[in-house]
Amino acid sequence: MLSRVADSLYWMSRYLERAENTARQLDVTMNLMLDPGEASAETRWKRFVASLGRPTGLEWNGDLEAMTRGLVFDTSNHASVIYCVNCARENARQVREEISSEQWQRLNRLFHHVHSPNTQLQARDNLSDVLAGVLDGIHLFKGVTDTTMLHGQGWQFIRLGRYLERAYATATLLEVFHPDLLSLPDHEHSGYKYLEQVGLLRCCTAFEAYCQVYTADIDADRILEFLVLNRDFPHAIRYCIEGSLQAIDSIQRSGGRRPPEELRAAIGRLHAMLGYTTVNEIISGDAAAFLHSIRVQCMAIHEQIYGHYVHYSIQSALTV
Repeated sequence: MLSRVADSLYWMSRYLERAENTARQLDVTMNLMLDPGEASAETRWKRFVASLGRPTGLEWNGDLEAMTRGLVFDTSNHASVIYCVNCARENARQVREEISSEQWQRLNRLFHHVHSPNTQLQARDNLSDVLAGVLDGIHLFKGVTDTTMLHGQGWQFIRLGRYLERAYATATLLEVFHPDLLSLPDHEHSGYKYLEQVGLLRCCTAFEAYCQVYTADIDADRILEFLVLNRDFPHAIRYCIEGSLQAIDSIQRSGGRRPPEELRAAIGRLHAMLGYTTVNEIISGDAAAFLHSIRVQCMAIHEQIYGHYVHYSIQSALTV
């Protein structure tokens, strides 16, 4: 597979995952703001922006409606939903021959949906419905991708982009929520703490899945265990890293260039860390540092993937 094709499929997937993450977190944050409890709207907005990586141009100014609309429809804001959808569509356009007609049609529908004047008018009355439409469009695209695209190298690069983006986003979200999860005593602010923890689970579409495993007994340690170490839930970090490792192995088996030892070691190290760490070890140590380490390792894996499969030299291609 040409490096430019792998690059476009990889980033198409990452941008769509990023758009989904932004839309879902924004919807959850707006719902939390309806409760005038312990945290102010400004506090919750700042935490939300931090969970997106603190992009510029999203500072709190008191005008919640303008800020939320900008985060959805501002094409100049690199964190906005519409910017991510635009970038995903452009990457898909560059490799139109590598994806199915159904994928292209579904992505085009999502693109025209977020650009429609009717959608922007609807957002003034009910932004949650607009965000739900965006999430539905992204979910439909993922379903169409899995059912209409050949499960070869291209599909594996799509999986790779999706899982790395998701693992990084989940680790960032947990790191930002860490003070609310672990620093408040259980006997204080119980109502506020419960609301925030449910919001955290909903940011990862994890509330129902969590309840199936642990019942509705919301507990900080269990949330960390579920979102970091669970191997069966698609938004858990361990699941995402296992998926990334499987994608790399499949790319190699299907005729791709053999990954260098540095890349194999980076993914294997993170995979082993998540596979052989218990939640008690995370809690008894520095949980924030542990989550930050996951983010750093995800970035290192991305850079090595990019350097090996996209921006590699002719000499390295001939020697591998």
